Amino acid sequence: MTSMSFADAARTCLTAKYATFSGRARRAEYWWFSVVYVIAAVAFVGISWVIENPLPSVLLLPFLVPMLSVSVRRLHDTGKSGRRMLIALIPVVGPIMYLVGMTVDGTPGTNQYGPSPKVVGHLVG
Repeated sequence: MTSMSFADAARTCLTAKYATFSGRARRAEYWWFSVVYVIAAVAFVGISWVIENPLPSVLLLPFLVPMLSVSVRRLHDTGKSGRRMLIALIPVVGPIMYLVGMTVDGTPGTNQYGPSPKVVGHLVG
């Protein structure tokens, strides 16, 4: 089984699976892309704050779709529906439950959302 690097996750989420809401995503893909998203958010919001203009924050919009799609695919990997993301809207406890759900190992083998990305990654890589 090959592991997904920071660069692999960024490339996969920003190009090949930019708006792919079907299938499954490994924990590494989700967490590495989350790091990319946080870095982009800090950079663009920081620039907006320094120049006192909210316009650079708009540059975060292209990162929103891949962040949502990798989140849905990550939930699919655990056998849950993408609608499960809405749990994060529950004040205080919702975001904690959401993050804990994202740390759970994926369903081994094939589930209703497709084959395990660990097995597929192993066969390809």
